Amino acid sequence: MKNTVQVLALLMLSCIAFADPEPDSPGQKLYTVYCSQCHGLEGDGFGVNAADMDILPKDHTDTDEMVSRTDEDLFKAIKFGGKAVGKSILMPNWDGNMTDAEIDALVAYLRVLCCEEAD
Repeated sequence: MKNTVQVLALLMLSCIAFADPEPDSPGQKLYTVYCSQCHGLEGDGFGVNAADMDILPKDHTDTDEMVSRTDEDLFKAIKFGGKAVGKSILMPNWDGNMTDAEIDALVAYLRVLCCEEAD
């Protein structure tokens, strides 16, 4: 009986270990904290704040729109806010909350959202 329990425990642990082979990236974690309220957890622009906004947040899953933006454009929008790139003033500047390295990680995650197909 003791061996059966140990085998079952090992099987459960191995299932957990392989259930999420790619842990959350730093960019994904930052997205969840700073962006998802407006852009949604899935990046589709339907975060909890979106219903109260006059201008809908950008849909980061829109590949056609997102590939038209350079990484530098996205970095600038995140660091200095939407006004800095001629977009909505509702997009705040995050330069006081994130380092340049964190913004780079966030830009990398935006590329995952827009351009990598789901498995």
